[in-house]
Parts: sequence; C-alpha cells; structure tokens
Amino acid sequence: MNIVSFLKLVEIQTKVASVIPFLLGTFYTLYRYDNFNIKNAIIMFASMIIFDMTTTAINNYMDYAKAIRKEGYGYETHNAIVKYKLNPRLVRLTIYIMLALATFLGLLLVKNTNIIVLLVGAVSFVIGIAYSFGPIPISRTPFGEILSGLAMGFIITFLSIYIHIFDLKILSISFSNLSSISINLNIVELIYIFIVSLPLIMGIANIMLANNICDIDEDIVNKRYTLPIYIGKENALKVFKWIYYIGFIAIVAGVLLRILPIVSIVTLLALKIVQKNINKFNKIQTKKDTFILAVKNCVIMNAFYALTVLVGVILSYI
Repeated sequence: MNIVSFLKLVEIQTKVASVIPFLLGTFYTLYRYDNFNIKNAIIMFASMIIFDMTTTAINNYMDYAKAIRKEGYGYETHNAIVKYKLNPRLVRLTIYIMLALATFLGLLLVKNTNIIVLLVGAVSFVIGIAYSFGPIPISRTPFGEILSGLAMGFIITFLSIYIHIFDLKILSISFSNLSSISINLNIVELIYIFIVSLPLIMGIANIMLANNICDIDEDIVNKRYTLPIYIGKENALKVFKWIYYIGFIAIVAGVLLRILPIVSIVTLLALKIVQKNINKFNKIQTKKDTFILAVKNCVIMNAFYALTVLVGVILSYI
C-alpha cells in the first residue's frame, strides 16, 4: 500500500468534515470563554483525524467485503481496495494500527482532562465503529444521517470546547464513594453549545443523505436500507433542502441569543451559493456529477460560519 492508495482508502479529502467542527469549537471557546489549552488541542486534533480515517477505512473495507454486486455503479473505481488491488489483510492491519493510535491519544487526552472526555469519546468511538461494522452497520440503516451528524457535528464541537474548559464544570461527574455519583451540568451552556453546533450537524448529515440518495439503486441491490429508501427519493430531496435551512436558522438564533458574535449573521450570504447547489442536486443525483455539491455546501456554509466566529474573537480583543 503506497501513500496514494492509503489516502484514497481513508478518503483524506473528506476529513474537512472533522476539521471544521474542531475549528469552530476552538474559536467559540476563545470567543465565549476566553480560554485555550494548546497541548489538549494538539492531542485531540491528532486523535480525531486518525479516528476519522479509521472509520472511513472500515467503511470501505465493509463495503468491499459485503458487496453483492461487484461491477457497475462505479464500484471498480470508487472503492480503494478494488481500484488499487489492496490486500484485505493489509487493510485490516492498517485499521487496527490507526484504531490503537487514536485510542492511545484519546486516553492521553482523558488523563489531561477528566472522565467526561472518556465517556463522550467512548460514545463517539462506538458510533464511529458501529457505523460501518457489525451485523447491522448504522450506515445500512435509516439512522446513518442523524448519528453521523451528531457524532461529527456535535460531539467533535463539544469536545473541542470542553477540553479547554473542563474545570468550569459545565458538565462533570464526581464520586463521593463507591455507591454515590454526582452529576453536575449547566443546562443552559450545553443547549448553547448544541445550537452553535447545529449548522455542522445539518451539513454533515446532508453529506451522508446526499451519498445515500445517489446510491439508492446500488443500495437496494446490496441490501442497504438507508433513509432515502424508506421515505423515497422525492421526500429525501425535500429533507435535504430543509436541513440546510435549519442550520442557517440556528446561526440567526445564536446571534439573537448573543452566544455568537453579531458578525456571524454574515454567514447568511452563503445561502445564495448553498441554494444554487441545492437546485443543481435536485435535477440530478449521482456520485460522479452532483454528490460533491453536498460536500461543498457543508464546507462553504460552515467554513464561512467558523471564520465569522474567529472574526468575533479578533474584534473582542481589539
């Protein structure tokens, strides 16, 4: 396996879906809490990227292993294991190594923070692995969109905030003895973080939804019963459109609640580009021609959004 085939196996171009939540969480922490821990940020970033690559590699491996129809639908080109004739045993070994490294870095982050990072990180790991692995992988069910959106859009954003402010006790667990556990949480702050992460949840969920819309015919053959198969393509396209609108509404709500800088309202300018891409996707839905529009929409909308929060940080220091 060379570097080109490895990067294709882990679909390195999709890792922006992890990087943007991390950046948004970091910028939001600086804006709202004026706090930053560089050591924790570096460890989390490395663990996050490696684990994201791991889950993608697992997904590609399981698609390869469980494929019923192995020709057509671009199968020979879009799966790295087939395209580069990778040894399945080497692919499995690569997955194990990446998973072990991501786990080690995650435990190191827990050592620097507290048990909340362990618990939330464990949930993320379970979702990430169960997404592609097991008797019924999440990616083969109608729940793939919402769980991928929550895992990457909310959990990554939450952790990228929490690792800097874990001592502020917006969420904490304490053990007074073996039979007594106390959970403290600041419900308002947690709701605020959820609102801030909603545009990311929606954008990432729509990448999965667009992928499943494009793959309806192939998924039926391969017995992957995804959301578009349950609700139909027409309804799936309506959901695809409204998911973006909810993300923009969340940004407006964040500005009105004063948890986001007023400059974040400028993100609404991206709506024109997003709507144009929605219209294009409504006309034709294929991996080759229009799937990339969902990725572009997520990046355009949320990169713009994260940058406005960064601008808010800069303005707060001036």
